[in-house]
Amino acid sequence: MVGMLTWLTNVVFVDIRPLRACVKSLAMVAGSIVALPFRDDSVVSLSCLHVAEHVGLGRYGDPLNPAGTTDAARELSRILAPGGDLYFSVPVGRSRVEFNAHRIFTPAQVIDMFPELELQSFSAEDDSGAYIEDADPAAFGDASYACGMFWLRKPERWS
Repeated sequence: MVGMLTWLTNVVFVDIRPLRACVKSLAMVAGSIVALPFRDDSVVSLSCLHVAEHVGLGRYGDPLNPAGTTDAARELSRILAPGGDLYFSVPVGRSRVEFNAHRIFTPAQVIDMFPELELQSFSAEDDSGAYIEDADPAAFGDASYACGMFWLRKPERWS
């Protein structure tokens, strides 16, 4: 995904384990999703795709933190500019932790993690692998292991 985006725009890629590559239009930054190296309200378009479900489980060298995903959501909200868009995906279904691999959230839990953002759209891949655009988030609370894709926006005037 990151590689494809660099053909269209400049991309800043932040990871706890920085990628060693030389790609035009790609800036790589070592950092943690719970302490991002950006000013408040400064990022207009932000993607967090299949990352947040791992935060705080220690699998990728990050410290153990039961609130890791919630802390990550708070940090993403902090740096998102007013009027900015967040594209966020995590496994959805019955809420649980799969050992140290990842968390699974109900769509309602994800929406609640971003109280200052407005849900623009929710799409999902269901348990059978079918893609459903503009899906009903409530329909995925009992899924086994679906993929939830959330498009959220910070209102222009948030106080």
